[in-house]
Parts: sequence; C-alpha cells; structure tokens
Amino acid sequence: GLGCCILVLLLLLGGSGSPGTTPPPRGPWAEEQGPVPERGPWGRARYEAVKKHLGAVGALSKHYWQYLACKVWQEGCEEEEKEKEERESSPIPSWGFPLVGQNYLEILSAWYCSFGKCCETGDCRIINNITGLEVDLNGQLHGQHLAKEMVVQALQGFLQSPRPQKALVLSFHGWSGTGKNFVARMVASHLYQDGLKSECVRVFVSLLHFPHHKYVDSYKAQLQKQISETLQHCRQALFIFDEAEKLHSSLLDAIKPFIAHHDNKGQADHQRSIFLFLSNLGGNTINEVTLDFWRAGRAREEISMEFLEQRLQLELQEAAENSYAHSHLLRENLIDFLVPFLPLEYHHVKLCARDAFLARGLPYTEAVLDKVAQMMVFVPKEEKLFSAQGCKSVPQRINYFL
Repeated sequence: GLGCCILVLLLLLGGSGSPGTTPPPRGPWAEEQGPVPERGPWGRARYEAVKKHLGAVGALSKHYWQYLACKVWQEGCEEEEKEKEERESSPIPSWGFPLVGQNYLEILSAWYCSFGKCCETGDCRIINNITGLEVDLNGQLHGQHLAKEMVVQALQGFLQSPRPQKALVLSFHGWSGTGKNFVARMVASHLYQDGLKSECVRVFVSLLHFPHHKYVDSYKAQLQKQISETLQHCRQALFIFDEAEKLHSSLLDAIKPFIAHHDNKGQADHQRSIFLFLSNLGGNTINEVTLDFWRAGRAREEISMEFLEQRLQLELQEAAENSYAHSHLLRENLIDFLVPFLPLEYHHVKLCARDAFLARGLPYTEAVLDKVAQMMVFVPKEEKLFSAQGCKSVPQRINYFL
C-alpha cells in the first residue's frame, strides 16, 4: 500500500542527509551481538552513530509524511509550513528535504494521484482539455462554423463557472451525417481520460434503450437510477441522448430534475453535469436557410444564429405536439443552446474522404477523393448541392478503392 511505498522510499532516502550528519562507520556488524556493544571504543562509536542516524531518519520521515499529507490530502499544511520556517531559520545543520527526496515525493504523489484521488480537476478521470477540443474541431469538423464556436464557448463558460445554477444542456440539430455524433464523441474524449468508455459518460440511444412505449414506466425508473448513480460516482458527468427526437415525453419526468434550475444554496451534485441531445429535428429549417444563402450568392460562413434560431425554435415547438420529450425541454426553457449543423457540400465530403484515408494510413489522390464524393447522393434535385447522407457512409465507400 501507500504506507509501504513511503517506508521503502524513506529507507532509500535515509542516507542523503545534509552536511553535519555523521554517517555510521562501516564494520563487521553481523558478528556483533548483545543489546549495547561494549567490545571497545569502536563498538560504542558504531552504536552511538547508528542511534543518532536512526533518530535523524525518524525526524526526516515525519517531515516527509507531513509534506506528502499536505501535498496529496491538503491536511496539516500550516504545521508543515511552520516547521519548514523553523528549519530554515535554525543555524544548526539539520535533515532538511534533499533535492532527490523532493523529486521522489513528486513521483510518489503523481503515482497516488493516478488512482483518481487528487488532480487539478479533483478527479483524474476528468481532463477538461478545451484547448485540444477546439484544435481538433477546427481540423476535423468540416462545414460547421456555428457548431465549432458554440460548443467550445458553451463548455468553456460552464466549466469555468465556480457555481453553475443548472446542468449544461446542449441540443444538436441537423441532418444525419453532418457531425452531431462526431462532435459528441470528441467532447467526451477531451473532457474525460477514457472518452466514451469513461464511467462518467453515459450514452442513451432512444430506439435501443427505450424501444417500447408500454414499458415507459420501467424505463423511467432505470434512467433515473443510472443518472443518479453516475452523478454519485463522478463530480462531473456527461449524458448523451442520441435520436432524441424519438425520446418518449414520459421519460421527461426522469430527466427534468437533473437539468432544472437550482439556487446556489447547498449546491447539488447534478449541477456539474452536461447533457447533449442529438436530433434530426430542425434539419429542414437549417437546410432551407443554408440554401437561401447559397442562392443569394452569400457564403455559408455568413450564416449566424440570428438567421436560424427563431425559425429553428418554431419547427421544434411544432414537433412538441407529437409528444416528443426533446421538444418539451425547449418549451420549458431547459435547453441552454441550440446548436445547428449545416448540410454538407461536395468539397466537405471530399475532406471527409481525405480524413478517412489518413485515419487508416492509406495514400490517396484528388481523383480518388472526387470519385468517393461522386458516389454520394446530392439534393435538391435541381442544384444537387447538399449530401443527403452528409459524411456518414464515406469511411465505407473508400473500401471500393483499396
């Protein structure tokens, strides 16, 4: 255990004293017997030297233990600082912290923290690498300037807030294959050490986990239990609901308590949770706005939320009449950000094909990328501007060219 490691460490470091400490003389100790050696001046000298040395090691071990306790558990730091000042002000040479000893303490502390007990985030399963997320989104997510900006800003603001009043709820909207699942996976991989495999991340697929309406009461109990257990074990949890437009409205009772507003008094665990809802709803509105910009000769990068948000909300509210829980969340102001994913064009599909080749370490040419893109179906019928499947089947398509 940790105590054994500290003992071994102290034994290894015991000989690295500061000047002024006399090391024990070397001699045939194995041949000497008896409680206190009395076989002459050298026996007594050896005994006194070892006694003094062990006393110094004992004092040193106390200092090391206080140093470790302060660094790892944040306990006894005031006493440690006081003793450090006394040691530094004392004119008598003493057993301070040898440099090598501090180095080993750093290694030991890092080893202990690898078990999730102490980290900058308080939990080593949580990494919250927003800078890396932004870099990877810029390099790997194509044609989605709004999604890139909104996801990074929303997560950054939430994670920097010392006491958020509610869970962060993001709702991704757009056609299939535009990058909603891709971004959700990327968020998980940059917030958690093990990404989607982390015990702090739970993924629910509506038709897979909640397929039958007649069992909705059982689903509600299971869902609430799973969310509660995840929050108990993780100070920051991520919940992803795929195919959210097919989530039955009755399941809202299980979700709402975890994403509702709360005051700052007695902050609850669920205030450090993040919910992502992935939906195809709103895709028609997003595509219409994008097509209008193209027909007007304007770049898609000029599209802002002021052109999209109101029309997107109207489409989602109409869907609420079909009893979709996802839409009711919007009507009750529980969704913090609507994140639109624009339809992908021909050159975006080529970039996806390029990434697929690179991910498999395969060579490619521009001609091959064109052939992959040409295999996709493009709409509307007149313009043939947007990929009907986005980039969803691109990785499978490149198999034809191997």
